[in-house]
Amino acid sequence: MKRREFSVGAAALAALGLPQLALSQMKAPEDGVEYMTLGKRVPVEAPQGKVEVIEFFWYNCPHCNAFEPQLQGWVKQLPADVAMRRVPVAFRDDMVPQQRLFYTLDAMGKVDELHGKVFDAIHKERLDLTREAGILDWVTKQGLDSLKFRDLYRSFGVSSKARRATELQDLYKVQGVPALGIAGRWYTDGTLTGTMPRALQVTDYLIAQARKR
Repeated sequence: MKRREFSVGAAALAALGLPQLALSQMKAPEDGVEYMTLGKRVPVEAPQGKVEVIEFFWYNCPHCNAFEPQLQGWVKQLPADVAMRRVPVAFRDDMVPQQRLFYTLDAMGKVDELHGKVFDAIHKERLDLTREAGILDWVTKQGLDSLKFRDLYRSFGVSSKARRATELQDLYKVQGVPALGIAGRWYTDGTLTGTMPRALQVTDYLIAQARKR
């Protein structure tokens, strides 16, 4: 995978528990250093008047797993004019099954219930959810209709969403995960900012910039 290795893990930085005042006093982010302005604007799905934020992730990524609790806390505090969505990446063909897993759960209205459990299954229970057979076995144990899941997993609609996710990661020039895309204009990640807590600060800054334009 083309994932960059972060100098400091997200979990370690979250554990530091930096005081809110110290976070608020950090310097304003610099374009080309802590975030990148895209050369071409990327289409967004958010309704008019809302700022779209995308989290690019991969279920097997330990950094994404460590970042998930902090991201959830951040999302809960988002104002009404910000729309956040998740996009699973596929830097290689063998990552596509987990894209399909996410979009099938989404089609069944089960992302909120099972998204975190997928991370736990992989990173705590050490289950192999990289292939269709393992995925089907796991979702069945979660009480889902295995035939319905399989049909959706193999459907044209889910395939199309997976392809679109890969196109979107390329348009944002995603180099590693977790990463964040803001308003179809900017990109940031833990390598650019040094930590994922700082990446969320940069995202807050860019949300404010998007409101001005």
